[in-house]
Order: sequence, then structure tokens, then C-alpha cells
Amino acid sequence: MAAGPTLGTAVSRIRAVRTGPARAALDVFAIRILAAGLAYAAQVLMARLIGGAEYGVFATTWVWVAILGHTATLGLSQGACRFLPALQARGEFSEARGFLRAAASLTVLAGLAVAALGLVIVNLDTALAAGPYGTPLVIAALVLPLFALQDLCEGVARSQNWAVLAIGPPYLLRQGLIMAAMAAAILLGAPGEAWVALACTLVATGIAATVQGLLLLRRLRRSLPPGPRRYRWRAWLSACLPIAATDLAGAAFSFVDVVILGLLMPPEAVGVYFAATRIQQFVLFVHYAASAATAQRFSAAQALGDRAALARLVAAQTRATCAATLLVGLAVVAAGPPLLGLFGPDFAASLTPLAILVAGSVAASLFGPGEDLLTMLGGERLCAAITLGLLGVAAGACALLIPWFGVTGAALAMAAATTLRGLAMALAARAVHGLATPVWSGLTARTQP
Repeated sequence: MAAGPTLGTAVSRIRAVRTGPARAALDVFAIRILAAGLAYAAQVLMARLIGGAEYGVFATTWVWVAILGHTATLGLSQGACRFLPALQARGEFSEARGFLRAAASLTVLAGLAVAALGLVIVNLDTALAAGPYGTPLVIAALVLPLFALQDLCEGVARSQNWAVLAIGPPYLLRQGLIMAAMAAAILLGAPGEAWVALACTLVATGIAATVQGLLLLRRLRRSLPPGPRRYRWRAWLSACLPIAATDLAGAAFSFVDVVILGLLMPPEAVGVYFAATRIQQFVLFVHYAASAATAQRFSAAQALGDRAALARLVAAQTRATCAATLLVGLAVVAAGPPLLGLFGPDFAASLTPLAILVAGSVAASLFGPGEDLLTMLGGERLCAAITLGLLGVAAGACALLIPWFGVTGAALAMAAATTLRGLAMALAARAVHGLATPVWSGLTARTQP
């Protein structure tokens, strides 16, 4: 058995848990804001170059890449944030090395399997293959394994608190390459169609994933030198597969509105709504930044038995996330008209769903990081069940409201479901771990003598 960390090492790691999240969160948020700007510019460029209908086809196809790509990691991306900090804090380096090897192998295999299954389905459905989605779906199947591998790299980098390496390549480099490739393709005479946008995305994802993987391997060799590997397949998969179910449900939850819109409304309507969700990403990045900076620290604090540090982290994250979400949300809604105007005159209708979606994000932020606690500290099965249940609520509400209210109905359904999900996660985290996550809990505790 590997020797445990010395007392001095343990103390230094506890201090690392207590300090640094705010700086890390700011780094992540700054990069994600810059990335959101690039993503926004890329979406505007695509909408202008390929038109509303083709943009709707691209949006629907990309949604499936995101949903299935996140799921293809089998939960090991989030599992890296849960297991690696705890293993390193306890000095169990052979198991940490084993986890890294197993995670990479399984992610590549799962990504290829899902892509192959998708190609089979497209080929069997002749109407789908011959329609506007046929060629884009084939190219999307090629993107999917690369997307999954990059998602795993992001999780591993986050587990080591390497925030810039975690999110820089997928959200800065990839977006920049997509824009450059798209502009070059059109200038060289490529048609303004969705499959061209997906082909540019394939090239950009391949380059970004390769760069991130090489940089990550170099840094891991310094922090985790070569040595024996220990594999605990049952323990890892028993925790990560429910996380994968949560990721699948979470990804589906994030995009179920777009999927149902694609089934019930014409591509032009999907494009209008998708433009609103792209601008809403500025608000969602607040929660992402806070989670990327603190989720793995929850795990480390729990492994080191520092319950007080854990409670302080939870309270600090909740307060900061809620305040930042409100401020960014107000700014996004205020800037909505000119931002949407860049997409084209047909996208003015995106403002109402944008405001509704932002309101739902602000309401959900009031309930704190319940999902992170369940994923990092235990309770992943309950987390998955909650997400699946609220996914059903969101899908049902979308199916009910979209025929009556169109894109506004989709936004109302998602805002309500997002708020309910935040509440349910907070209640579950309190029940499982005894930690109060809503913002008013932390404010009450601060006012008590």
C-alpha cells in the first residue's frame, strides 16, 4: 500500500483547499467570457454565411454531438474531479495512474462505439440520410469521439486545478479555429450549408483536442511521475456510470428544448431560439466557472476530513455565484438587442426567450451547488434520478407549451424546470450530506453571533 502523505503535506493541501477558489473561478470565468465572445462571433458568422434554415440544421446536429459526446466519457470526466484529488491527497498515486489510463481507454472506445451506432442509424433510415440532416449527421459522428476525448481532458485538467489548460483549448482554441476554417471554406468557394459548418468543426475539434492532450500529458508527467498502476474498475464504474447518466440527463436537459423545437417547429424557429441560448451562455458560464474552481476542492476537503473548510467553500461559492449570475444576467438582457441584431433582422424575436431563460438561471443560482456536492461527495445516483425526473418535466412542459407559444413556450418550460432542478438538488444535498446550500442559509449563518 502506498504511504500516506506527511503531516506537513496534509496541512499544505488543506490550505490549498481553503485558498485559491476565487482566483481560479475568476480565471475560468474570464476565459469562458472570452470563449463566449468567440462562440458568439462564430455563431453570428455561421448564421450570416449559411442562412437561418441551414443554421437551424447545424444547431440541431451540434446539440446531438454535445449530448452524446459528454455521455461517451461514461462519467469519467467528472469522475476525474472526484477521484484524482482524493487519491493524490491520500498519496495513492498508483491508483491515480490507473484511473488515468482506464479513463482514456474507455472514453475512446465509447466514443467510437456511439459514433458507429449513429452512422448505422443514419444509413438504415433512408429518409433521414437523403434529407437535410443526412450529411451533417455523418460528419457529426466523426466529431463525436474527438469531442468526448477533449471532454475527458478537460475533467482531468480541472482535477489538478489547471483551469486555463482545462478550458482554454476547447473554448478558445476550438472556437477560434472554427471561425477561421469557416471563413476560409466560404472564401474558397464552399457552399453555405450546414455540412460545411460541421466539417469545419471537425477540423477545429481535432486540432484543439490534440493540442490539449499533448499539453496535459506533459504536465501530468511532472506532477504524477511514471510508476505502477492499480485498477479499481468496480469502484470507479459504480460511481462514474451514474455520473454518466447524470451527464446524459444534464446534457439532454440543456438541449431538450432545442430538440423538441426541431421536432415541432421549422428550422428557422430553431435558429431563432438557438441564437438566444448562445447569448444566454454568458450567464451559464458563471456557474461553470464556480464549479470548475471548487468542485474538486469539495472532494479534497472531504478526503482530508476538513468539514469546516467544506462548509465555508459551499457558502462562499453560493454567495459569489448568485451575485455574479444576477449581474451578468442583467447585463446580457440589456445588451440583447444589439447582440441579436448581429445575427440578422429575423433574430429580433430571440429577445423574449433570452430574458426568460436568464431569469430561470438567476432563480436556480439561489439554491447553490447541490449538484456538485452530490457528484463529488457521494449521492450521484440520487443526482441522476433528480436530473432524469426534471428532464421528463422539461420535455413534457416543452411539448405542452411549444405548440401554443412557440419559442417563448420553450423558454418558459426550461426556466421553470431549471429552477425546480436547483431546488431539488439543494434538498438532496441537505438530506445526504447535511450541508445547506441555498444563498439565504449562508447569509443567516453569517448574521448569527
